[in-house]
Amino acid sequence: MLEIKDLHVYYGGIHALKGISLEAPKGKIVTLIGANGAGKSSTLRAVSGLIKNKKGTITYQGRDITNLDPVDIVQSGIVMSPEGRRIFPHLTVAENLYLGAYSRSDKDGVERDKEWAFDLFPRLRERQNQKGGTLSGGEQQMLAVARALMSSPDVVMLDEPSLGLAPLLVNDVFKIIRLINEEQGKTVLLVEQNAFAALKVAHYAYVLETGSIVLQGTGEELLNDDRVIEAYLGG
Repeated sequence: MLEIKDLHVYYGGIHALKGISLEAPKGKIVTLIGANGAGKSSTLRAVSGLIKNKKGTITYQGRDITNLDPVDIVQSGIVMSPEGRRIFPHLTVAENLYLGAYSRSDKDGVERDKEWAFDLFPRLRERQNQKGGTLSGGEQQMLAVARALMSSPDVVMLDEPSLGLAPLLVNDVFKIIRLINEEQGKTVLLVEQNAFAALKVAHYAYVLETGSIVLQGTGEELLNDDRVIEAYLGG
């Protein structure tokens, strides 16, 4: 289990996270929804070690990982696919994937996971020798997620995986999230602007507003909550 307790994060004088507490149980999909600037991405960045928290603890499988270096976070079994894809445009698809596995020494396992990534994303198999920068936006998003999976994580954090994608590709992304969870038993911590799609796949969800958690419940409960419907679902 990944557990956050009383987490406070600042950007200079801006109090971005104001004592949030949440859990991502093993093998579950947990989503964070909220408006821009609510603190969703800051939560993932704090877990991944990219920003330091002023107060609070982050524990994973009973181990305190608060403020560890990002490489240590990855080696502990937690990986993030960042907002904006951030692939290596001058490297091929295959090279991007191998970089995702940089911390691993099990060559057979790496090749097996590469094949699994290609099974998840057949277009990447077709384009494995193409430079990442020549891919479409949707294909680059697939590559970003597949690259994250190449570290063989137990927890996959996805930051806005459907951002900027056409509706058909958005559906594909959420199918893949379900497959990652159901076929491989990965814990998924999902940040997503598409609140409806995110809540549909989530076992549990939290609503953030200006750095604080204001609502929580199962995905189904929040889908039927009048406050969520009015604020995020266009009701």
